[in-house]
Amino acid sequence: MSMNDTPSSERVHIGFFGRRNAGKSSVVNAVTSQQLSVVSDTPGTTTDPVRKAMELLPMGPVVIIDTPGFDDEGELGELRVAATSKVLKTADCAVLVTDSTRPADSCERELIALFEKNRIPYIIAKNKTDLLDEKPSPAENEVYCSALDGTGINELKERIALLVKTDEEQKRLVGDILPAGSLALLVIPIDKAAPKGRLILPQQQTIRDLLDSGCAAVTVRDTELKETIEKLSPKPALVITDSQAFKEADRDTPPEIPLTSFSILMARYKGYLEEAVKGAAAIPKLKDGDKVLISEGCTHHRQCGDIGTVKLPALLKKTTGKTLDLSFTSGRDFPEELSGYALVIHCGGCMLTERDVRGRMRTAAEQGVPFTNYGIALAMMNGILKRSLGIFPDLCALV
Repeated sequence: MSMNDTPSSERVHIGFFGRRNAGKSSVVNAVTSQQLSVVSDTPGTTTDPVRKAMELLPMGPVVIIDTPGFDDEGELGELRVAATSKVLKTADCAVLVTDSTRPADSCERELIALFEKNRIPYIIAKNKTDLLDEKPSPAENEVYCSALDGTGINELKERIALLVKTDEEQKRLVGDILPAGSLALLVIPIDKAAPKGRLILPQQQTIRDLLDSGCAAVTVRDTELKETIEKLSPKPALVITDSQAFKEADRDTPPEIPLTSFSILMARYKGYLEEAVKGAAAIPKLKDGDKVLISEGCTHHRQCGDIGTVKLPALLKKTTGKTLDLSFTSGRDFPEELSGYALVIHCGGCMLTERDVRGRMRTAAEQGVPFTNYGIALAMMNGILKRSLGIFPDLCALV
């Protein structure tokens, strides 16, 4: 991904759902004006969710997701339906593609029920109108269309655009907290896990957010943090550190300078900071044999000293003194069944949509499982959680 690209996590995710052979993939191709999905008269041609990041007018940057038929059968069909259900966790809006020559069935009613349960705005695209002798009057959330001759496709695109809120207050990481003209010092370790020649997404986004607010952003490695602070005048209004350098950043940052982490700011950005702070209270209560899930939203090659699989487990053992049963997941592989876990520790979620992260948190909450993230867990176990939340006074009372 170049720095000019809109990351997938910041794009509107549009899921296309329906039964087999309703022409769902044909509608996807018509809406995108691309041969995004393979189409065939054979039911069940789409076997796995197909994702494509693109520009879709009038919405702008989006991710289109074409899902397998929700009425698929057999053991393999069950896996496809399960994959489709997972898409519901990430979709910002949904398009239910139906065959207008057939009455609605139980499969389509079940999908609508799932949209409403997951609070996903949706519209029904009644496809194959070219086969109708007379087009009925559509309901409020319906569009009659034909992927074959293009009828109603532009209207469908415009109606999809209206499903997504555009007037909500812009989400912020940190720039709205600091006065214009402030200096923020960003601590970015450059080790084996650091990608060659680029910054990771939370670092990029934080720099941009600071610049948008008229603030200055200075970046430094953890090994030069103390020396840099001594040289700076005036002193930085805030130090923001990578979570894995939290302990060192706390040591080298004078107590009068506020300190936080990219992971904590990302929890704020994704809308679950308060819940994650509350969830961290479960760490000191862990007992021998308790199951803890450590989950990352992206997939990457594990390096020596990896934060999720090495540093967090080591610190959990040192802090709690308990023998814990740890499980690890990454990417879209997040379990629906969490009732056996005593705690979920999630990454900052920079590669996931807000709906996806909050959906995972909600899954945990519904099953009574505390949910926190890497940065907050590391701050708590290093004894600096209250300090790291100092820029959020309302949350300090929870610690």
